Amino acid sequence: MFFGGIAVLFTAYWLIRELRGLLLMLLVSLFLAFALEPAVNFLARRGWRRGLAAGLVFFLLVVAIVGFVAAMSVLVVDQVSSFADDADSYGNQIEQYADDWFNADIDMDEVVDDLTDKDGPLREFAANNAADIATAVVGGVFQAFTVALFTFYLVADGPRLRRTICSLLRPERQRDVLRAWELAIDKTGGYIYSRALLAGLSALATWVALTIIGVPYALALALWVGVISQFVPVVGTYIAGALPVAIAALNDPVDVIWTLAFIILYQQVENYLFAPRITAQTMELHPAVAFGSVIAGAAILGPVGAVLALPAAAVGQAFISTYIQRHEVVASELTSETRRKRRPLLQVIRAWRANRTAGRSGADAPAD
Repeated sequence: MFFGGIAVLFTAYWLIRELRGLLLMLLVSLFLAFALEPAVNFLARRGWRRGLAAGLVFFLLVVAIVGFVAAMSVLVVDQVSSFADDADSYGNQIEQYADDWFNADIDMDEVVDDLTDKDGPLREFAANNAADIATAVVGGVFQAFTVALFTFYLVADGPRLRRTICSLLRPERQRDVLRAWELAIDKTGGYIYSRALLAGLSALATWVALTIIGVPYALALALWVGVISQFVPVVGTYIAGALPVAIAALNDPVDVIWTLAFIILYQQVENYLFAPRITAQTMELHPAVAFGSVIAGAAILGPVGAVLALPAAAVGQAFISTYIQRHEVVASELTSETRRKRRPLLQVIRAWRANRTAGRSGADAPAD
């Protein structure tokens, strides 16, 4: 039995290593199914056929993704074309900057000629890596199609899949599985929809602000800020804000100040006004737990794990909390939260005036 157990462990390890890509796609599909199922259930309760409801939700999701990619593609193409048209002026600025700050003599025309030469590094890189690039593109498309297919069947045949799983378990185990499944759907769906709402508010505010400031491609930049800032954990806010600032710098250096000021101001409004109210019932995670979950997910599964870490942590926390019995905490200095009593501003001003008046009276009183 001992050597048989070792053989089983090595076989399982070999299978997981060989099927890692497929298992990762199944995991992503499962979380996407959790996120989309509330909308499908909403339509199914109103008389829609489940397959048709799943198809409509998928269609809306694809339209949103295609619209975002199209907007960003237009932005990238226009910026590359603009950079190519102004390449000479940028080259002169680089030459002047290198001469003023580093006392270096750089000929940008020679650098460009070396890079674009038929035997230059750019053409050599493209020739040597063309097959790898094409393979990566085809592989990415295939993986996206596979994830979409798995997700559609998990959502459309959700009740049948749950019945099949529960039929193999005892009744008490079936209740545990269904409770865990329901928690996963509620937490993951709540996370996705709350983030989508925050992304919409962020995109709308950014679009209005960039339009007023005069930054070009305001709509595309607003979509970028809304999506990246909400769906990329931890560093999404900084990545999202960097692009509008860069575009503003290319347009007018003064716009950088206004754009940066708006981004900082809106983040404060979102953190203290919008986010607590929208996510109060969906993602009840301590900030330290959320940050640690993102780091752990990135270490285990890379960028995909970082994105899935927050809903996974929320599901795990909610599931564990249903089985943990909590007790009353004994009184101690280590567990008490000493809070200073807050006084209204008017009372503070009155107390300050009273102390100041008392001080003057003591100073004017005659000495004994």
